[in-house]
Amino acid sequence: MSRYAMPAADAAWLHMDRPTNPMVVNGLVTLAEAPDPDDVAAVLEQRLVADFPRFRQRVAEPLGRGPAFEDDPSFDLDDHFHRLELPAPGDRAALQAMVSDLVTPSLDPGKPLWHAYLIEGYEGGAAVLWRIHHCIADGIALGRVMLSITDGGGESGTAPPSSRPGGALRRLAGIPASAISAIRGVGAAAVHEGVETLAHPDHVRELAGTARRDVATVAKLLASPADAASDLRAPLSGARRVAWSEPVPLARIKEAARLRRVTINDLLLTALAGALHELLGPDGGLPDEIHAMVPFNLRPLDEPVPADLGNDFALLLLELPVGGVAPGERLREVSSRMDEIKSTHEALLAYGVISAIGLTPPWVEDRLIGFFTDKASLVVTNVPGPRQQLHFAGAPVSGVLVWAPCSGSLGTTVSIFSYNGEVTAGFMTDTALIADPGQLVRAYESALHELMPDSGVDGQHA
Repeated sequence: MSRYAMPAADAAWLHMDRPTNPMVVNGLVTLAEAPDPDDVAAVLEQRLVADFPRFRQRVAEPLGRGPAFEDDPSFDLDDHFHRLELPAPGDRAALQAMVSDLVTPSLDPGKPLWHAYLIEGYEGGAAVLWRIHHCIADGIALGRVMLSITDGGGESGTAPPSSRPGGALRRLAGIPASAISAIRGVGAAAVHEGVETLAHPDHVRELAGTARRDVATVAKLLASPADAASDLRAPLSGARRVAWSEPVPLARIKEAARLRRVTINDLLLTALAGALHELLGPDGGLPDEIHAMVPFNLRPLDEPVPADLGNDFALLLLELPVGGVAPGERLREVSSRMDEIKSTHEALLAYGVISAIGLTPPWVEDRLIGFFTDKASLVVTNVPGPRQQLHFAGAPVSGVLVWAPCSGSLGTTVSIFSYNGEVTAGFMTDTALIADPGQLVRAYESALHELMPDSGVDGQHA
């Protein structure tokens, strides 16, 4: 039986599974028309399973050896492709309720770690929910896989297996191979320092005071204190709920960002921070600042998705101003902090830390993951999708969302996805934190409206 060793970063995500927090990436594609189920199955068989080997492989962890992918001799598409009928009235609320139930369970470790659900009867069309384990691919890669098997997505075929992690890092960042090796070395050193920190927290101050700039950046990841207890940091129930916003024209957001001299990303993250303040600030015990884990893509977006998929991304810690400040001041703070992150190697170094975590013994890995994720209160992804109309199995794609999983004790993940000239924000929350994410959607829509040029809000008053 063929067996393929799992890269260290993928192994780290494999071992982050928790009973209340399975490491599953969830993607939702809505369709304006109902596709033929046989056509959907054919697309999955011919464009997904045939082109991406991980979708027909299971995970094996032989005693004393690292995890690996191996061909599943009993692979059957029917075990992974499911048809469901959406209950009446077949509207957004019904779809949100069904998706909420489907995204909660863990995946069967004895089978290839993915499922696709064709949900029929949604607003005269249908929806497809994708669930894959993070060890197969990150959320950005899953989004590109979903789009690569559509018609009109602009990506044909797949690239050969990549030389992760160096190739993708080198191509995107323009740094030499020697620097990649150094970054991975810093990551390994940081993991060692992280273990020391667990036993001796004061040790990290010594590291930060004596290290060079890049090591100091890793020290920042390790030395940052845990986010304060709040309604976003309570114990998790394991049950999840999802909701998403009405799409907003990208041109309108782009114009607002231009007038305010910030990026589109700055504007959207500011709206999120304002929504969190509105919903949880007064009574939810939110401090003035919280941290978001923000996945940062390390793959060249102008190349096909590699056939072996995997995780080529890093996690950044972004401080979000969620206190009672004016919208304009909040926007300036977010923009300034994003500019600061862009001027460092933080994304590359964080990748080195995650890769090194995947090489540690399980008991160390478990403690480091908790130590790392305690520093944030939520996960936020912002993915620029295709600008043109796509079709899946002959049906027009009307919307796309991809939720990254939450690791450790995190229970709130936000997906901001642009597609075909529109931007949609999706929220997935643990019910112990936010029972109704629809409240967060409404707060986000209100905060985004305040930042628009026609809102009548000058941004100087809270």
